Amino acid sequence: MNLTENNNLSSTSNSSKEKLLLVQVPVGILLCVNGLMIFTFLKKETFRETRYVLFAQTLFVDSTLMVLTDLTLVGSSNKYPVHIIPCYILCTLLSLFAISSPMTLLAMCLERYVAICMPLRHASISTPKNTFIGLLVIWSFSFVIPLFIFIVSFVYIPPDVLYLYVVCTLEVMLQKKWLADMRVTSLQLLFIIMFCVIVSTYIKIMLAARSASSERKNSTNKCLKTIILHGVQLLLCMMQLLMPYIEMPLWKVDVIVFVNVRYTNFILFLILPRCLSPLIYGLRDKKFYDALKCYTFCGILVYNKNKTGDDKTFRGVVSTSIHN
Repeated sequence: MNLTENNNLSSTSNSSKEKLLLVQVPVGILLCVNGLMIFTFLKKETFRETRYVLFAQTLFVDSTLMVLTDLTLVGSSNKYPVHIIPCYILCTLLSLFAISSPMTLLAMCLERYVAICMPLRHASISTPKNTFIGLLVIWSFSFVIPLFIFIVSFVYIPPDVLYLYVVCTLEVMLQKKWLADMRVTSLQLLFIIMFCVIVSTYIKIMLAARSASSERKNSTNKCLKTIILHGVQLLLCMMQLLMPYIEMPLWKVDVIVFVNVRYTNFILFLILPRCLSPLIYGLRDKKFYDALKCYTFCGILVYNKNKTGDDKTFRGVVSTSIHN
């Protein structure tokens, strides 16, 4: 009997390690793609428009969230003990970035709404100052729920627990049932509000598309598709926020099922929606795609060809290629 149990535990451990290694492949690819896109954004002054700034923030938030979540996944899978205070800080940051991601998507939808439905006011609204204020609002609202949970968790934690080492997951902070219920209720309310705003935005843009001239039909229809993709992203992102409440009961029932569900949720609700961000603006936006393609292919080829020559020549060639 003991031999059978040991074999089962060994098989489960090997399966978990294989899944963990497989997950690192899409995570690594997405981080490289996002890094290249952030580099492209930083190198081009023409990408200081509001929509590109919001897109860059999405890339930064998604990349950071993916790294932190992956570290948490690796640590929990290997049962690596972490002091409870750094664990609380890590979980708070995870919640912050997880809420900031859909909030930024909402801002991008509103920016597209202004561009299509109020084109004459778009330039006066999408100014650098207003963009900064918008980013400040996003981060401020995103920090409310995580900060509240962080403070309440420390208030109710017994003093002796502060010296413990734990396997760091979000469940560590949600020991009080009322706190977990409050969090899920707040997230559900936030999701309903954001979803209603996106739906109303889509409807108004669709009405604008019907009355638009033939010259603006293409841009309006493209904007409608962008809003739909953002809606799908929002749905998947918010599902990722609610997943701990599906996973927590499984932890007490069957550890194997819990691990399998957690890996599935990681792929479906963390990696998949983050794949849509590069698609929406990185590949569908022609101006950004041309610059990205130049830095990806032309820049590398020129660098390899002139790596023993003058560095100024390289920068001149790349700059000329991009501006053309």
